[in-house]
Amino acid sequence: MNYDMPIAVVPEFSVLYEDAGVLVVDKSAPLLTHPTGEKNEPTLWHGLHELLSYEVATGGQVSLINRLDRETSGITLVAKTAEAARELGKAMQARLLHKEYYAVVRGAPLWHTACCAEPILRMEDVAETRVHVRQCCHPDGKDCRTEFEVLRRCGALSLLRCRPYTGRMHQIRVHAAYMGHPLVGDKIYGGDENCYLEFMETGWTPDLQQRLLLPRQALHAYRLTFPWQGREITVESSLPQDMAQLLGNNI
Repeated sequence: MNYDMPIAVVPEFSVLYEDAGVLVVDKSAPLLTHPTGEKNEPTLWHGLHELLSYEVATGGQVSLINRLDRETSGITLVAKTAEAARELGKAMQARLLHKEYYAVVRGAPLWHTACCAEPILRMEDVAETRVHVRQCCHPDGKDCRTEFEVLRRCGALSLLRCRPYTGRMHQIRVHAAYMGHPLVGDKIYGGDENCYLEFMETGWTPDLQQRLLLPRQALHAYRLTFPWQGREITVESSLPQDMAQLLGNNI
């Protein structure tokens, strides 16, 4: 592995569904979804503008309806017109967009299905942490709920299906860790937040590879169902190769 390569060098994604108003793409990781103003690097937003250059030039737009973390791969919904953005935005506010994720976690859960409904808030509000974005489960947090289902147990790792019913920051990662099964590759919630601090300072190293197993959190948005113009559309994406390899391709 070349440890000197940039985090992401091209806005890599594939088209899963498209019509006159919407586009659904499969985002790679670690690809930033939207420009942050802090870094000059390729993003999904840039790639979409290039793909939809004709639509944008003729009155269309690029509106990202759901956004994935840089290190999370999978399905992203895009509105190509102002009308589509309004319709899909209202559907999201009404919680009519249903998302499901694959996650590779450490350990073999004793349960087949489980639900975590622990409230979540920013950790620095209640405890010391050196990672500003870190969240935690706490009674004073915002209500949230995630359902988990074990799909495969592969030795020291397991493949889970995750269904978040709310959209809190890092929700699946926080709840999985709270349940005792942090995501493989999770630099913040994998048990040692120093991994995140080291990564920010040095980039990906052989030592981090040994400790985390994967350069990004093993989380993939694989299914999205959304209402669109009187229909219900479901789009799916297969498990990415890096996560399949963790499980020995035994899926």
